[in-house]
Amino acid sequence: MRRWDPWRKAATGRGWACLRGELRRFAPLAPVAPVTPVASVTPVSPVTSRDDGKDGARMFGIFRGGGNDERRVVAKVADGATGALRAQRVFWAKAGFGATGVLLLSGALSGAVLVLGCRGRVEAPGTVVMAIESSPNNLDLRVGTDAQSERVGALIFDGLVRKDEHFELRPWLADRWEQPDALTWVIHLRDGVRFQDGRPLEAEDVAWTVRSMVDGTLITSKGGAFAAVARVEAPDRLTVVLRLRRPDAGLLFNMSDGLFGVVPRGSGREFGLRPVGSGPFRFVSAVQDKEVVLERNPDYWADRVGEGGTASAARGEGGGRDGKAVTPGDGLRGSRLSGGDGAVGAPGVGRSESEAAPMGSRPVERIRFAVVPDAITTALELKKGSADAESNAITLDMVHALGAVPKLATERGPSSVVIYANFNVTDPVLRDRRVRQAVACAMDRSAIIGALWRGEAREANSLLPVGHWARAEDAEMARYPHDVERAKALLDQAGYKPGRDGVRLRIMLKTSTDETTRLMAAVLQQQMKAAGIDLAIRSAEFGTFYADVTRGAFQMYALRWIGSNEDPDIFRYAFGTGSMPPKGGNRGRYSNARVDALLAEAAGSGDREVRRRDYVEVQKILAEDLPGIPLWYPNNEVVHAARLGGVRVGASGNFDWLREAWVR
Repeated sequence: MRRWDPWRKAATGRGWACLRGELRRFAPLAPVAPVTPVASVTPVSPVTSRDDGKDGARMFGIFRGGGNDERRVVAKVADGATGALRAQRVFWAKAGFGATGVLLLSGALSGAVLVLGCRGRVEAPGTVVMAIESSPNNLDLRVGTDAQSERVGALIFDGLVRKDEHFELRPWLADRWEQPDALTWVIHLRDGVRFQDGRPLEAEDVAWTVRSMVDGTLITSKGGAFAAVARVEAPDRLTVVLRLRRPDAGLLFNMSDGLFGVVPRGSGREFGLRPVGSGPFRFVSAVQDKEVVLERNPDYWADRVGEGGTASAARGEGGGRDGKAVTPGDGLRGSRLSGGDGAVGAPGVGRSESEAAPMGSRPVERIRFAVVPDAITTALELKKGSADAESNAITLDMVHALGAVPKLATERGPSSVVIYANFNVTDPVLRDRRVRQAVACAMDRSAIIGALWRGEAREANSLLPVGHWARAEDAEMARYPHDVERAKALLDQAGYKPGRDGVRLRIMLKTSTDETTRLMAAVLQQQMKAAGIDLAIRSAEFGTFYADVTRGAFQMYALRWIGSNEDPDIFRYAFGTGSMPPKGGNRGRYSNARVDALLAEAAGSGDREVRRRDYVEVQKILAEDLPGIPLWYPNNEVVHAARLGGVRVGASGNFDWLREAWVR
């Protein structure tokens, strides 16, 4: 019988054979009491040896996918018995990690776990090792749309503008801009900015960046964000003029941090292999499925500009989202990190003096993003000190358990990230919106949030973050609270009657192998059964999964919007008829003429009240048609070594805190 090996995929080139040997040495010291299963759960479809069974997990003293502990958790959440689940968590927490089925060797074994590594820490001083779940698909921000590409890429590149904590746009590479008419944007660049190879960043570079996304130089779904651009001009070294075919109020947002990065003129399709930007860190190397290495840019322009700038400039004031913008001064020294008011911050807001790095510390000079697809392995590396940080890469139960480790700390805060489920509305089963509504009614989102997320999330009814100026009020949109009888009635109306086995219809849900997502899928599988929906699950490593999603090879999938949903243009990108791949992110092939008309009107208006009215109407229609289900906004969680300080968690869940972090 094959043994379950959670480290095999992540082990390549990283010395994990030794760790496996150490686990086998200590396994006899960690007997695991048998647990009686309380419900049957269809196992998640195996994709790698990580799902081969529980024999090796029992030997290692660690339970994982398909084991009885996971089945018990799934059953309890599906039944809504959260009280019993909390009681079980007490036992699991004492053992190490909890409701996801992870049991680390603890107590007398804690010392054994700490000596599992066969190699000591060999990183250079000032180096931070950050565990990420997957390799970036493409570090060229003109192309990369996955979370890792945009988060890592945002450290290499600069956008023209940066978002503040209210999702308003503030100056960055652009120190001011204006709109002389609805079809013209004039952007004035900051002088003295250089790429990491020494070349000056000028208007022709910005013009090339935009042109290459729409003229066929690149094949990119981000090109749809610039479809309104007719031509780009560079009348002088520091001025860019964008001439539009039609008004587009969302254009500037699409040139903001994380979504856009200025590249040197002439950069082609292979640029992402060795990217060169103007950001605070420069690219050093990358090995697919292993690591990405960055080093601090010693000549970063924002470290030099405006040492004596005004207070308003240091706070990033002067930029506007919709109208003209004038920026006072160049004082950017304090504008590179989160807000100084103690709240969840965002880039472009001044840093408070109280956050100054302590004596004896140094800035982060080098970052090694280590690709660790397995959440258990990430937690182990943090516990034994082989990794310094992770961001939303492990389950909440693991975060809770690691809180007891003396040399680790956890930062958390509200998030703009939204987790959602999406439907292929061209599918013969799912083209009927009553079926999609039935799926929503069969979900018990509050039970999942309470159990799997430990309450560290809030239900979502829109893709836009809570508090956003364009977000519809919950009371204005159709709602789908947990109601199995309503789900059955909707399926009856759609013609799906129960068979002898109680099954009305079958749907395939595709997910990545992310631990929390897989467990969520298993819970949804149980919840759907009550309504007669047989939900099959297919998990794959992220690259394969994302390729299926992009080409429409799915019935239903679960993912998250990061950053893009901070502007109402997300509705055009995700649901506009003209945004089907490769032109955009409408992967479910949804099309509604009324939605398209409202989106066009909103994009063409300079009146925020008119735009809000249109976007609210769009959200009402989407809540009825339900081409996708916004599930919840999870809090951002960063677990990091205590030697790493200055960690400020922003709403976007990005890695910008690494700009100002320090190490002892």
